[in-house]
Amino acid sequence: MGAPGRTAVLVTGGAGYIGSHVCLALHEAGYLPVAFDDLSGGHRWAVRWGPLVVADIRDQAATIACLREWRCEAVMHLAGLISVAESVATPQLYHDVNVHGSARLCEAMSAAGVEQLVFSSSAAVYGDGRDGAIPESSPIVPRSPYGENKAEVERRLAGAGNLRCISLRYFNAAGADPAGGIGEAHAPETHLIPLALAAARAGTPMTIFGDDYPTRDGSCIRDYVHVKDIADAHVAAMRRLPALQPGNLGINLGTGSGASVREVLQAVRAVTGRMVTTRSAPRRPGDPASLVASNERARTELGWQPRRSDLGRVIADAWQWMQAGEPRER
Repeated sequence: MGAPGRTAVLVTGGAGYIGSHVCLALHEAGYLPVAFDDLSGGHRWAVRWGPLVVADIRDQAATIACLREWRCEAVMHLAGLISVAESVATPQLYHDVNVHGSARLCEAMSAAGVEQLVFSSSAAVYGDGRDGAIPESSPIVPRSPYGENKAEVERRLAGAGNLRCISLRYFNAAGADPAGGIGEAHAPETHLIPLALAAARAGTPMTIFGDDYPTRDGSCIRDYVHVKDIADAHVAAMRRLPALQPGNLGINLGTGSGASVREVLQAVRAVTGRMVTTRSAPRRPGDPASLVASNERARTELGWQPRRSDLGRVIADAWQWMQAGEPRER
């Protein structure tokens, strides 16, 4: 079907947090985003810039039909299960959805003649992290089934025939686009910044999982990237794909600096004017002490820079989104 003057791009997980921001970025860049989502974690209200096809990526017939109907020229694959802790508890489920689902998607792309893919990967492929910023040349030694899922999909993409692929290894996506009416709305929520903002708003204590890591204050350090910066990187990656040879190119998306859990809570207080009280709990399985990106490859390969990823701005945008209230399902 397509759309006059607009190249169609299939966005799996397009009704989700990052997926909806990717759809907005594609729309703003002149593309037609086709959201393909089973709505297990996404929301109808987040699909505003193109059609929504409700289906599972493991349904190969539905995927092929969608690719052909909309004449999609590329795929951005963001669908999947995302909780490190849950992956430890249910590794078979995570493998089925994340690895088997990705394989079925690639088979559907081959059947439909689509050879360009941007894959939503993760810093979790690096496992324990390193001292300082992590380059893409670092060993791939994931500590969790979730991280192993991402690494296995990347390995498969590297040998997937004529497929040209860029795997964007997100560090910690955060923030929101309040002007676009979209933001983080997981159920249950597992990410630090929305949890901290919810605790600040409600005046309830927040749990810090692990206060004995070998970091500057004992809490985990992460590299927080504004979700709009991540969405922009997807558009840049898709534009880069035609010049690449078949295979997979891994690219980190991070700022190059990290904030500890306690530093995030201090920044939340600065934005909201409300203190977050804390309580300590044991470390969660699979959580590394520090994950901070080297983003040199993103700068050179994609011309990408994290323009909105100052921690205060990330938190302020997330707070504005939270204060506005989640939209109702349409």
